This record gives sequence, structure tokens and C-alpha cells, in this order.
Amino acid sequence: MKIEGSHDIPAPRQKVWDAFLDPETLRQAIPGCEKLEALGNDEFKATMKVGVAAVKGTFEGKVRLADRKPPESYTLHVEGSGGPGFVRGQTVITLSDIDGGTRVAYSADVQIGGLIAGVGQRMLGGVSKMTADQFFNKMSQLLQAAA
Repeated sequence: MKIEGSHDIPAPRQKVWDAFLDPETLRQAIPGCEKLEALGNDEFKATMKVGVAAVKGTFEGKVRLADRKPPESYTLHVEGSGGPGFVRGQTVITLSDIDGGTRVAYSADVQIGGLIAGVGQRMLGGVSKMTADQFFNKMSQLLQAAA
């Protein structure tokens, strides 16, 4: 499943870059994220509560950053599993300057399996878009509060 989009954040690019690499800021911004612990070498352990339609559960997984080009782009590798199934994917995050802030664009390729995959592509696509919007809105709030 491909997921793409962009979001404008009213903060300078370096500040956005730093926030997107800060485990505590990310934990606060990621919907359903209960824990995000740094393991070293740009790798994190994550615990998230996820719910899509009637399928709900907790995922445990790892997040790894790669191909870092500060403050322009990086690749996020994600894999996790739990009661509802599994998720695996990678996302390329690109930051660019715009008037009044930073545009964050993302392009993700995600594989989902197990019970959660049974809810269907259309439902998963809608939930993915909604979750991304919640994440970027919370990131914008956190960055504005820190200003």
C-alpha cells in the first residue's frame, strides 16, 4: 500500500528536522504511541496501541532511520507485530523551505498482514491518512509551543 502526502509546519526547517528526530517529541506526536525508546545507531523500540474498525491491539516494533541528509531528508524503516497482525514499511521524509515555515513531504510503502489487513485497503488508506494528519497537526502544535 502506497501512502503519500505533505504537510506545512510553521517553523524553520532545522527546528522541524530536530523535532522529527527527537524520541520524546515523536512519542507525543504519534497517535497511539505509548513508548519510544532509543536503542542507539538511529534505532528505536516502539509500543503502540492501534485500532482500525473492530480490530484493535498493541504493536511492538522497531523504527530505524537511514540515509540521513540533514536537514533535507531521511528514510524511516518500520516493522512491528502484535495481536492484530504485522506492519512493515519504509517512508522517505523530505523537508523543504516554504514561506512561513517548512513543508514535510512523505512517501511510504507499507505491507500489512494478519487480522488488520482483513479490514480492506480502502479503510486502511483512510485510517492511514487520518493518522498522518493527526501526527502532523500535533507536531505543529508541539513546535509552536516550543517557540
